[in-house]
Amino acid sequence: MPETTLRLASYNIQKCVGLDLRRQPRRILNVLEDMGARIVLLQEADKRLPPRPAALPHFVLNEAGWQDVDLGGAGSLGWHGNAVIWKGQGISLRDKGHIDLPGLEPRGAVWAAFDTPIGPLRVVGAHLGLTGRARRAQVRHLAQHSAKWTDMPTVWGGDFNDWSRSSVLDRLAPMMRFLPPAPSFPALRPLGALDRIAHSTGLEVVRAGVHQAQPAHIASDHLPVWADLRRAG
Repeated sequence: MPETTLRLASYNIQKCVGLDLRRQPRRILNVLEDMGARIVLLQEADKRLPPRPAALPHFVLNEAGWQDVDLGGAGSLGWHGNAVIWKGQGISLRDKGHIDLPGLEPRGAVWAAFDTPIGPLRVVGAHLGLTGRARRAQVRHLAQHSAKWTDMPTVWGGDFNDWSRSSVLDRLAPMMRFLPPAPSFPALRPLGALDRIAHSTGLEVVRAGVHQAQPAHIASDHLPVWADLRRAG
């Protein structure tokens, strides 16, 4: 039977350094396997200093059956630390690209368009700035960019760095529907809903949540968030 839902996740992996200060890429993969996501938007997927090599090495991903969107080059996994990976049959990459984001900090977003079991889908991964002013400008910029895409539904996911429980993000991007905020940071005792997922028209969310099973509580300082998507009827 054809699949009717697709699990997408967003995860700030903190360069694969856990709360025990150990860099363990395969521990991150254990979290991803337990979560059961087919497409994952990663943040802090590369090491900090140039040439910013992948913190989650390509060969480790490939050994576990994951594929990555080539967004960085020169040994990096992503761009501005943002990466997109996927796994399993029925998913194929159509296109990819970068989105420059405004602000004093060097920030950017990445996108990839896929054919999936629930139909064509574009995903956008981002890690927004630390100041409210920068985040608002960056969300507006993402909204303006996404408004140009009318060929397929779009999903945003990432670390939005926003501690507010208000609907400010929804107001800045009225074409996107943000899932209700759920605490994902810090991993040991989540208080802030920094990690968010939003979707455009054409999609419905069947289930969504924050993955808290071990070893997610220690693999990064963030917990991953996920959503089961289906084509809107």
